[in-house]
Amino acid sequence: MREDGAASKSPVERLYLGARGAALDPRTLGALQALPRAAVFLRRANVRTTANAGDDTVVPVRTTFGLAAQVFLDELMIAMFRHPRLIPDDDAIAFAVADLAAAQGLFAERGWLDDPAAYHRTPPEPSGVTSRVRPVAGFRYEHVRFTSGWEPHPGEPGRERWLAHERNRRAHAWISRAPSSHDTGTWLVCVHGFGMGQNPLMDLRSFKAGQLHAKGINVAVVVLPLHGPRASGSTPGEGFMSIDLVDSMHGLAQAAWDVRSVVGLLRSRHSARRIGLFGHSLGGHVVSLVAGLEDGLDCVIAGIPVVDLPDLFRRHSPPQVAGRALSFGALGPMADSVHRVVSPFALGCRVPFEHRYVFGGLGDRMATFGHARRLWLHWDRPALATYHGGHIGFYWSATVRRFVDEALRNSGLVPEAA
Repeated sequence: MREDGAASKSPVERLYLGARGAALDPRTLGALQALPRAAVFLRRANVRTTANAGDDTVVPVRTTFGLAAQVFLDELMIAMFRHPRLIPDDDAIAFAVADLAAAQGLFAERGWLDDPAAYHRTPPEPSGVTSRVRPVAGFRYEHVRFTSGWEPHPGEPGRERWLAHERNRRAHAWISRAPSSHDTGTWLVCVHGFGMGQNPLMDLRSFKAGQLHAKGINVAVVVLPLHGPRASGSTPGEGFMSIDLVDSMHGLAQAAWDVRSVVGLLRSRHSARRIGLFGHSLGGHVVSLVAGLEDGLDCVIAGIPVVDLPDLFRRHSPPQVAGRALSFGALGPMADSVHRVVSPFALGCRVPFEHRYVFGGLGDRMATFGHARRLWLHWDRPALATYHGGHIGFYWSATVRRFVDEALRNSGLVPEAA
């Protein structure tokens, strides 16, 4: 009797099924489209630059081989994020719409859509704080843990689902101190991007912690909800960036709470004299949100920021998913309305104007420079730096390095002697 399953299939059948699966994989299609999509972006960027030559809010783009290569790399990375297992079906989309509708009604009833800041509560002194010094590759850091304490409000859609992430109830931060001879009592609280938070050394290096130590700055990297040791899925950040944008809203709200908790911890237990915020990508959204909620911060640096998740989903979802989600209403006005409570655009910035900083890549296809530009305009056009590169190109950009150095110095986090 012939058995079912892969073992019963001939080599030719298995080869055919494998090739068919690869051809239907959205990552394959995305990779094949990466080069033409990059070419279209570069052509449109040149047209936009020419058409808006007199507009001082439009940064001109010069097409170079390096820029084209980084744009192509970004498009490939976007394609790789389209894992078939994470593609929602119609039932998941319908469930997300029901969550959004219930959240929108509740938020309107409680006045949070008119006053988004009222949605957020001020975190108390963190409890259950533990710290352990760990060496990694010749680098020493403290792994700090504490009870997050953040919960969705009673009655919020998705509350029980969010609280079911047991590991997420414990917040984590990587703290790396400047040598005692350099320590000036200043701190930079950093927030990483989506998919990071698993490797402390990589996270600290992404913010160039060693160079900051030489300037006398201590560094604290806050791990985002559902990332790293807080993850509850097999994919980093799974559950944070899903079609159910109520979950994404909860992730951002908890991230802001946890960052504010770390700020309070530094003030109460570490005698911090000055504190600045620095975020990359999704972390740029978080620090921009915190800058609209927390008083007494000395600077905020939003790097390659993603500041509008519904817009990001509309832009990057595979066409068939985006079309279905829009027709159902999962990525339309309801999503924008619910995300208003975690939008930097719905809040004023509490950091003084001269200590606000934004930088972005003109070829960024993941966050897109449009997000950085919108935040810059909302913050009344503070200091802005741009580089001709893609999403991760900032790490090697001399322009960004000088810009961050100047931001820290002008904000008083680096003493003149340094």
